[in-house]
Amino acid sequence: MTYSDIEQRRLFELSKEILNMSSETMAPEELAFDLREVIQYHEWRYYILNDPIISDYEYDQLFKKLESIENQYPSLISPDSPTHRISSDLTNQFSPVAHLAPMLSLGNSYNADDLIDFDGQIRRLNKMDDASPIVYAVEPKFDGGSIALVYEDDVLIRAATRGNGVQGDEITPNIKTLQTIPLRAKFSKYGIKKVELRGEALIRKDFFSKINEQRLAKGLSLFANPRNTATGGLRTKDPQDTASRSIEAFIYHLSYAETFDGSRYRHNKDSHFDIIDMIGALGFKVPNEQRKRCENIQQVIEFCNYWQEQRESYPYEIDGMVVKVDSLELQEKSGSTSHHPRWAIAFKFKAKQATTTLIDVEYQVGKIGSITPVAKVEPVQLAGVTVSSISLHNQDFITGKDIRLGDKVLIERAGDVIPYIVKSLPDLRNGGESEIQFPATCPVCATLLIRKGGEAAWRCPNYQCDAQVLQRLIHHVSKDAMNIDGFGKAYLERFYELGWVKNMADIYRLNYDQIAQLEGFGQKSADNLEAAIAKAKQNPIRRLLYSLSIHHLGKRVATILATEIEHVLDLKDWDLDRFTTIKDVGPVVAENIIEYFSDQSNIQLLVEMEDLGVNMHQLESDRPKVIQADAPFVNKSILFTGSLQTMGRKEAQRLAEEAGARNISAVSSKLDVLVVGENPGSKLKKAEALGTVKVLTEQEFLTEIGK
Repeated sequence: MTYSDIEQRRLFELSKEILNMSSETMAPEELAFDLREVIQYHEWRYYILNDPIISDYEYDQLFKKLESIENQYPSLISPDSPTHRISSDLTNQFSPVAHLAPMLSLGNSYNADDLIDFDGQIRRLNKMDDASPIVYAVEPKFDGGSIALVYEDDVLIRAATRGNGVQGDEITPNIKTLQTIPLRAKFSKYGIKKVELRGEALIRKDFFSKINEQRLAKGLSLFANPRNTATGGLRTKDPQDTASRSIEAFIYHLSYAETFDGSRYRHNKDSHFDIIDMIGALGFKVPNEQRKRCENIQQVIEFCNYWQEQRESYPYEIDGMVVKVDSLELQEKSGSTSHHPRWAIAFKFKAKQATTTLIDVEYQVGKIGSITPVAKVEPVQLAGVTVSSISLHNQDFITGKDIRLGDKVLIERAGDVIPYIVKSLPDLRNGGESEIQFPATCPVCATLLIRKGGEAAWRCPNYQCDAQVLQRLIHHVSKDAMNIDGFGKAYLERFYELGWVKNMADIYRLNYDQIAQLEGFGQKSADNLEAAIAKAKQNPIRRLLYSLSIHHLGKRVATILATEIEHVLDLKDWDLDRFTTIKDVGPVVAENIIEYFSDQSNIQLLVEMEDLGVNMHQLESDRPKVIQADAPFVNKSILFTGSLQTMGRKEAQRLAEEAGARNISAVSSKLDVLVVGENPGSKLKKAEALGTVKVLTEQEFLTEIGK
């Protein structure tokens, strides 16, 4: 089955129209027909092309609409309805093989109420009252490619994709290249002759990033995401290509097992959770730390909500949690529909992706003149917020992803925080789209833009450009810089517009009587601002250096320089050799600092600020801390992970530095000490695997530093 470009655009627009319906304005017969058509199309995009153009959440909503209509009007159910069959990923490139047991889909839930309804359904199916205990096994819902593995006489004899649920594409040679799948496993010691396992093939997020870095260095096109890279790797004609993609497989289900006398295998503990333990003991990769046996549905809800918050910390892509009745006997009694088992349900996390339309591009000017294109898109709900603006980063990002005005685009909230355009959807273009023309001049002051070698950004070189001046002022008062409490962006924009603040020195000579008279301020607000500015004047010079918006001069280099000078203006006498004798100060930032202090207008500004009471001298807090030679962590690198109970993360890092340690951000061969709090996650496992890292509890860490 294939679709023309015109047909694809029609089905995409029809999908959006149905999703945005406030009420069922179509006749039920027409709506059911349209839903079957668009769902079939999106399944083709997802399973066959591995290139979806709507989010999982949007697909689920279409599916639920069809289910609802068919429940209300049973006569509209057709034999080929997606609700009564399994979506297919079968291709004509591989030989189809039959599964030993059907690979069904899962029903979906999105909130606590859905899970409570699921619990009620299990009770009704098994004639249990509300007081009867039901134990659930909860595990991650991996976002990868489903696989089925068959072992006979302890040897892997076949591997297949999910296919249509009844049969899948045989991919045995490719699966054999996966290091996490044993070619032989001792099922026979449990009396099992033949067994079929279900699992998910996927790629760790950090491995995926490295793969794309390598492809970029070779001039190859980048992979879109870990899921597509994994599923595409399973179907490649060359097993070596599969092996090169760092694909792993987690096993999450035993679907079929027979004993040596041909009878069905029965696990003696009647527990799905214990079966996964057994599979893990045989050498398979199972989600040990991320699964839990829950005694009731409330524990299930709490565990699902916990992982919804922690999903970004997990090294693999997960889009939800799978909730299963733990008792195998209850599973069997609950049964299945033709589409999904009644004893399991997926708790889907808030949608990270959605599709929308790129309407316009605006250009923002940063504090050092960087021009950032910002996409204006049709507002769309994403992970609980409405998104209408998305950074396009730079010109290379736009051309590399072939993003055009009028394009349909797939967007994502990276880390559920920052909106990001994953890709444009060229298959849905209608000819009305146009290329984005990056400006040649600054959108604020019309100065010709420049682009230095090796940099991705175009810049406005006019240091006095109004937009740059305002952004530098906003940075100067920010928390990480001079930390003037209560002096936010809105205040600065207002004072700048009134002409009260035109440079950094003006911040320290504000007329607070005038400010008190402004609408929305009053005497108390003016007094608070005056006190905050007076306090900021006494800041250590490392804050002042960082606040000057010198290109590449970050907090770390500012802190290093503050230990080397007695007065800020000492830097005007430094040359390149003087800067580069200092560890961690490279020639690029050194040249930028020299350029700044060679400009007499900058020197005059600093003199004015000092005359207004701003500290320019090295304070005690600027000086490097003296670490005793016998400090407990001298010359050691340290990392904190998990939730600390007696102190915050920054406080712990400060104490570690005072004890001689150097804080680092990730587990690597350079790590010496790992301090673990509650729920330490994957960092602990990685550290233990290295075998060279000293692991301490929070209390052990405090004991070692004498606290």
